[in-house]
Amino acid sequence: MGVTKTEHFTESQNELANIAKALGHPARIAILEHLLKVDRCICGDIVNELPLSQPTVSQHLRELKNAGIIKGNVEGTSVCYCIHRENWQRIRQRLTALFDALKNCKPDCC
Repeated sequence: MGVTKTEHFTESQNELANIAKALGHPARIAILEHLLKVDRCICGDIVNELPLSQPTVSQHLRELKNAGIIKGNVEGTSVCYCIHRENWQRIRQRLTALFDALKNCKPDCC
């Protein structure tokens, strides 16, 4: 079996790419905006906020959770999701560092 392309990059680069991929769908952005607004949510509440089916919303929630952006706890027969605050801050720091790296570029390089 061949080497996967991700093995050619650092752990940090792969992690940031996975986060960007998880953020790369408007439904996931809408889910995050909703969770930030209510600070806690049951999956059914999210379904009511989006023009998507429950299985589709669950799939988007799974992607966000796998990327570490949100976390979920089982409460009875429902799952309560919220922003993973520690990871959210770490993601913010990594994105800020990436954007701030522009300061080191020559202003007229292209």
